[in-house]
Amino acid sequence: MKKNLKVAYFSMEIGIRSEMPTYAGGLGMLAGDIMRSCADMGLNAACITMCWQHGYMKQKIYPDGSQSYADRQWNPADFMKRVDETITVTVEGRDVKVGAWMYELEGMEKTVPVFFLDTNIEGNQPGDREITKYLYGGDGAMRLKQEVVLGIGGVRMLRALGYEHVGTYHMNEGHAALLTLELLRERGYEDSAVRPNCAFTTHTPVKAGHDVFDYGLAHYVVGDMLPWHIQKLAGQDSLSMTLLAIHLSRYTHGVSKIHGEVSQAMFPGETIDHITNGVHHLTWSSPEIKELLDKHAPGWRGDPSVLSDLKCDDIPDKEVWDAHQAAKKRLMEEVNKHTAFDFDMDMLTIASARRVVPYKRPELIYNNLERLKEVAHGQVQIIHAGNAHPSDVFSQGVIQRMVQRSSSLKDHVKIVYLENYNPDIARLLISGADVWLNTPTRLHEASGTSGMKACLNGVLNLSTLDGWWIEGYSMDPESGWRIGSMASAADVETHRAVDAEDLYTQLQYEVVPEYYYKDRTRWIRRMKRAIRLVGFFNTHRCVKEYMEKAWVE
Repeated sequence: MKKNLKVAYFSMEIGIRSEMPTYAGGLGMLAGDIMRSCADMGLNAACITMCWQHGYMKQKIYPDGSQSYADRQWNPADFMKRVDETITVTVEGRDVKVGAWMYELEGMEKTVPVFFLDTNIEGNQPGDREITKYLYGGDGAMRLKQEVVLGIGGVRMLRALGYEHVGTYHMNEGHAALLTLELLRERGYEDSAVRPNCAFTTHTPVKAGHDVFDYGLAHYVVGDMLPWHIQKLAGQDSLSMTLLAIHLSRYTHGVSKIHGEVSQAMFPGETIDHITNGVHHLTWSSPEIKELLDKHAPGWRGDPSVLSDLKCDDIPDKEVWDAHQAAKKRLMEEVNKHTAFDFDMDMLTIASARRVVPYKRPELIYNNLERLKEVAHGQVQIIHAGNAHPSDVFSQGVIQRMVQRSSSLKDHVKIVYLENYNPDIARLLISGADVWLNTPTRLHEASGTSGMKACLNGVLNLSTLDGWWIEGYSMDPESGWRIGSMASAADVETHRAVDAEDLYTQLQYEVVPEYYYKDRTRWIRRMKRAIRLVGFFNTHRCVKEYMEKAWVE
C-alpha cells in the first residue's frame, strides 16, 4: 500500500526511554521530544534511526572516583516489533542486509512510528552485524558504514515500507547526509530534484565536531553511490557531511540564534538560519508541576504557548513551593542512597549534569577552592552527573577529581556524583534541584535543552550567556542569573578565570542570600517567571517553525 509522509526525520540517535540505550546525549533527547510533539500535534511524520545493540555503556563509579564500564544489554523485542521488510545496502563492495524495528510513539493526537534500522540479522557477516553494535563506536570506516545504513538504508527502508512520497527528508545533524545520495540515484542525479525535499539541522558550533572523511576511505566504503560531482557537493579535499547536507537542502538551520550566527561564520557563503530548540513540556514536567499548571494555565497540555501568559500574582507562592519541595524530596531520597553526607531538603541545592566534555567546563565552579569555601559556607550542596566515554581520559579524570573533592571539601560544601546519568535521573534533577548550573565556553554551546527542562519545573538557571540562555535571559533577566558577559577575554584561561569569579560573585551576593531570605518571596517569583519561558522554549513551537520554514508537502 502506498503511503505518504509530511516529514521523515533522520537521526543517528533518539532518546525515548531510559531502558532503550539508543541515545548518547542532547541530540537524541531533542529527536525524541520533536517526535513527541509531532505525535501530539497530529503530524504525518516518521523517524528513522538506528537500533544500537549497546548504546552508551553502563558506568560504575568507585569511592576513589575511578570508573569501569560494561555493555548495556537490552532486547528490542521487549519494546517494539520487527517489521517484515528488509533492504540491502552496499558497504565496501559487498551487500549488507538491513532490517528494522518499529516503536509506536503515542501522542495526544496521533501515533508516530520510529523505525530502528538493524544489521544484527541472519545472513550478514559477523563484522557487518556489528555496524549497529555501538553508538559512535569504532573508527572512521565504521562511522561511514553506520552513516550508509542510516542515510541510504533509511530511504530504502521507507520505500520498502510503502512510503513513496515524503514531503521533507529532515537530517538531524550530518550523520544522515548520505540519504541525499539515494535521492540523487532515484531522481536521475539532478541536484535540483533533491534539494526542494531536504532540510538540515546542524548542532555543532566547532569544526572538529563535524564529520569529515578522506575521499579514499569514502570511495572504498560507499563505492558507486558517490556521484561524479561529489567534490562539488561535499568539499574539494575531503568529504564533509555538513557541506553535503547543506548543498542538497532547501533549508539549513542552527539550533539557537547565536548558533545560527556562529554556523554562518563557519561556513561562509552558505545560507544558515536558526530555529531555537525546545523541550517536550509533558515529558519533562514533574507530576506536581503538571497539577499546578492544570489549575493555573488551562490548556497548556495541548498548547504550551499558554505558559507565556502566566500571571505570576495569580499563582499562590505556597502552591509553587510545595510542588517544588515534593520533587526535591524525591531527589534527596535518591541522592542519599549514593552518599554518606546526608543531603538536606532545606539546603540550597545546585545541579550540574551533562556529557563530560572540555567545552562545557564542568569544573569551573572548582576553579578557586578557597573562594568556593567562602561562598558555600556550609549553605550549599552540589549534585553532579554525566557520562564519560570509556576511552576519554579527560572526562574520566574530571569525574575522578569531583568524587575526590566530595571528601576533601565535605566540611564546606556537600558534593555527590551520580553514576549512569539517564533520562530518569535527569527528571529527578531538573525538577528537584533549586539551581541549574551550566558553564560552557561562550560560543561553544549550540543550544542546550537541560536548562529549559529546569525552567519548566521552576528550577532557576545560573548559566553562561550562550546557546538558548542568551535568548531566555534577554526575554526575562528575572527568571535566573547569568555568568559573565558576551565580551571576549584575551585568552581561554583569562576567560575561565573571569567567568569563575563572576560565578562566585553571583552565588555569594545574589543566589545564596536570595534563597535563604525570609519567606523566599522573590525566589518563588523567579520560579514562576522561569516557568513562563517554556511558553516559547518548547518543541511544539519548534515543530511549528519547522512547518513554516523547513517542511514542505
